[in-house]
Amino acid sequence: MHMNGLGRRVAIIDGCRTPFLKSGTDFKDVSAVELGKAAVRELIARTELDVNVVDHVIYGTVVQSVQEPNIAREVTLGAGIPPRVPSFTVGRACASSNQAITSAAEQIALGLADVIIAGGAESLTDVPILFSPEMRNALVKASKARSLGERVQAFRNIRPKHLAPIAPAIAEPTTGETMGASAEKMAKENGISREAQDRWALRSHTLAAAATADGRLTAEIAPFYVPPKFDKVVSQDNGIRADTTLEKLSTLKPVFDRKYGSVTAGNASPLTDGASAVLLMSEERAAELGYKPLGFIRSYAYSALDPNDQLLQGPVYAAPVAFDRAGLTMKDIGLLEIHEAFAAQVLSNLQWFDSDEIAKKRLGRDKAVGLPPEDRINVMGGSLAIGHPFGATGGRITITLLNELRRRGEQFGMISVCAAGAMGFVMIVEAAPN
Repeated sequence: MHMNGLGRRVAIIDGCRTPFLKSGTDFKDVSAVELGKAAVRELIARTELDVNVVDHVIYGTVVQSVQEPNIAREVTLGAGIPPRVPSFTVGRACASSNQAITSAAEQIALGLADVIIAGGAESLTDVPILFSPEMRNALVKASKARSLGERVQAFRNIRPKHLAPIAPAIAEPTTGETMGASAEKMAKENGISREAQDRWALRSHTLAAAATADGRLTAEIAPFYVPPKFDKVVSQDNGIRADTTLEKLSTLKPVFDRKYGSVTAGNASPLTDGASAVLLMSEERAAELGYKPLGFIRSYAYSALDPNDQLLQGPVYAAPVAFDRAGLTMKDIGLLEIHEAFAAQVLSNLQWFDSDEIAKKRLGRDKAVGLPPEDRINVMGGSLAIGHPFGATGGRITITLLNELRRRGEQFGMISVCAAGAMGFVMIVEAAPN
């Protein structure tokens, strides 16, 4: 990995993903586990991998299934990987598949493994809905009842209000603030206008539509046969709007702050279902097995700040550390892939990356890391258009970036992901020479 000269060099061989579909559409009857199996099966097929060489499977997810809490194990068993291969599930909010990839990299760098499949999946259609505590207690009591009378007795204090289910909120447990409200706060504090947000959203859709049309994005997608009849094949993302315009985006109403807000459904990422999978190896093992890597992990860093502060600015804290570890600066970066949770968050991150004042005041550094030119940022659009299955996005960004670096003959790329809980992640990758 070359982080401060530690350990062996970690190669990324290849990766793929399912289409990313808006929740409640074609994947509405497909669990995160099934999506994960599909992505991993496709990865094995594409790389013609002998499954007997796999040492470990590491998989990320955010909204855990109650029935299948260790998604990594179910994916391993369902994708044709030998049952003796151990597997574990990781969760780091929106950076969960990045965590899977770096956990894999650490094992390989330390010499504890040679071949690891990493990735992540999310179904935001299939989320567990919880009962109220009163209803839950009554159900548990009833399940232990010895007679019909006792069973009826268990429910005697239940009122209609106790029957209302509790859906998981996309909010911070510490502050109670939703993600969208946090994005609103960032837009206001950083002076980011509604028009600037809509412009970034339009750019995302336009570039993603172009990269779908010319096949760069779809080349990474495993076509998926939709149950229950399996007569429909989905082979591209369904949230990308080739026909959207600034006019259309400007008519949408703010969602989180209806009166003064600027965050709308058009400049925020949609709830999405999907999965990704990435194959990692030590450089030596890749050579032995005859694989030509897409690229290598040069460095990475995680960070966190107070959720009461600007929640999604974590990557700004991680970036200088990742650059120090890589021995590089932003001038070396050919392409930047930044996760787009909200246009307000992207523009806030970019503003802070480039601010010497922020570097001095918040990071204790003399200078900002800076920015690449805008035409090198998210050159195929981002999560605003493509969608954001929480557990899968990190895998998508990693593979898209390495493929595009190779196409352009560029050497270094940077990945930036903000995550719930006020966490951030930055990774520097190096494309293998063509």
